[in-house]
Amino acid sequence: MILHRTAHPRFRHGFTIVELLVVVSIIALLIALLLPAVQKGRDKALVSQSLANLKNLATANELYSGDWNDRQFTACPDDAGLASGNCSQYLAQIACPPQQLLGWDGNAMWGYFLGSSGKCAQYGWPEACYNWIIYIPMQFGTGSNPGGGNNFGSFRMPGIKSFHDYVNGRFYDPTLYAPKDVVPLANVSKYFTSPSEFAYDGSNYEDSSYCWSPAAMFDPRVFAKNATPPGYINPNTMPGAYKSPPVSRAKYPSLKTRMIEHNWLQKRPNQVTNPNFGGNKTPWFFNHGYNSEPVSLFFDGHVELVGCLRAQQAEQRAGNLWSRNTPLGTNGYYGGQSFDFLVRTSFHILTIDGIEGRDVLGAEG
Repeated sequence: MILHRTAHPRFRHGFTIVELLVVVSIIALLIALLLPAVQKGRDKALVSQSLANLKNLATANELYSGDWNDRQFTACPDDAGLASGNCSQYLAQIACPPQQLLGWDGNAMWGYFLGSSGKCAQYGWPEACYNWIIYIPMQFGTGSNPGGGNNFGSFRMPGIKSFHDYVNGRFYDPTLYAPKDVVPLANVSKYFTSPSEFAYDGSNYEDSSYCWSPAAMFDPRVFAKNATPPGYINPNTMPGAYKSPPVSRAKYPSLKTRMIEHNWLQKRPNQVTNPNFGGNKTPWFFNHGYNSEPVSLFFDGHVELVGCLRAQQAEQRAGNLWSRNTPLGTNGYYGGQSFDFLVRTSFHILTIDGIEGRDVLGAEG
């Protein structure tokens, strides 16, 4: 009979501490090598989703233009310039404009109403003319507060009903929010599954990640290169300043941005909010960093990433492509709150000649 010998249990071979350390080190090395690739792939997927959002918004813009005689989107009465851009004067002397609605939530209609004065008195709407800022394309900071104040306007609000009816019929729709725009998404993504047109629980409010070019929403003469001073005429001094131009007036449709990501989402700092605003709730804007590359929609319908570096190089080649003579001053659109001293651009926002101008250059300049 043959006996098979087996090793005594106490002498069975296992992993030594050195071998375990080697295995752990190899795994750690593989993770270190693979993690950047995984993160890069995830980042690329998020950018692709934002590009897809803007393609959908390109379709929405074309549908809007088709319904409104080729017009660029506007929330402002065409004849607001006849009242020097003044809400109270407009309501008293001209008309009660369509109110800027956000949508229905149950039995309530939400919106930015202009109040019950003047020709709106018969309707008894709440609120007052301080909501005029939602109607005009953009309100500029005053000379005593250049680059500050309420440099807001309808250019920031693609979610309002007059436009979201051309998207998916909701103020809080995923199409209107870039997947990398984490600050607003943290507040409003919970509303995405609601069937309401304007889902809102009173706790958070965020506007869309995307914005139009306010310069392209005004009559091109407001930002005319041959104006005196060059590049800006106060729209309140021009009767037709607030009438949005037809899209066909874009002379360089492949070089003029129509909508872009408003916040700095590509290559941004680790800190997602901008301490230069004096708080911890406001994100960095697209023009606050030299390396920023907002996803952008152009008037010819194509979408791509446009870097601040590219916009500044276009300036160097062609001269001023955005106006430094507005009440926002030479720093432009919140330029004083930038992350670095290298960035210096307000392309898209203050484009010289408005819809007829350019924000970037092609291969031939």
